[in-house]
Amino acid sequence: MASFSRQEKFNLSKSGKQFPIFRVLNISKIYQMGEVSVPALNNVSLDLYKGELIVLLGSSGSGKSTLLNILGGLDVPTTGQVIFQEQDLTQAGDRSLTNFRRESVGFVFQFYNLIPSLTARENVALVTEIASHPMRPRVALGLVGLDNRLDHFPAQLSGGEQQRVAIARAIAKRPQVLLCDEPTGALDFQTGKLVLQVLERINRELGTTIAVITHNAGIAAMADRVITMRSGEIIRIQHNDTKIAPEDLEW
Repeated sequence: MASFSRQEKFNLSKSGKQFPIFRVLNISKIYQMGEVSVPALNNVSLDLYKGELIVLLGSSGSGKSTLLNILGGLDVPTTGQVIFQEQDLTQAGDRSLTNFRRESVGFVFQFYNLIPSLTARENVALVTEIASHPMRPRVALGLVGLDNRLDHFPAQLSGGEQQRVAIARAIAKRPQVLLCDEPTGALDFQTGKLVLQVLERINRELGTTIAVITHNAGIAAMADRVITMRSGEIIRIQHNDTKIAPEDLEW
């Protein structure tokens, strides 16, 4: 058995490569549509590590959104286990799952889900008012480059700016994990790259574990790992020894 010095143990712990933050163990998901059973996931196992940025890649219907929803406690598997740190989410009750979503996970979706009648600052404050140890809305918006747009309403913001407000809202509660469902899907090429730069900065500066699902293979080069899915199964896991900065991506 390998022995590590105190500094080496610290480095391993800091990198997160030794200790999974999520363990997904042989999960399957079957949706019942009347008398028809529709499989969405088939015996999927995966570890996610603290501080890494992963891309879940696959076409529509590959199971990536189902997997993301299960990781975020929005859905539960039909069989198998999902363990977050030492908590078995598949055995958790509604109250425990609500606390998990409130304290530990942030969500970013393709469509921004901002409240039109609230300013950027007020949209972010909706989350900070219920979190245990939140950032100030101004700080969260500053992290995504919108400290000069605090009092603008969604209709006064571009699509990319609205998505960055949504990211600020998600990170303001200081989640350990940020789950992003097609965050650039509704954006043009240049604006999409700006949003990816924001996600990369959050991962690098805050150490937030980030999972991005996409059908866009061009995004994969910015990730630590790329998880490719097809027909409800993981068909390939690729490690990127050298990551490409978001501003240098092409698709």
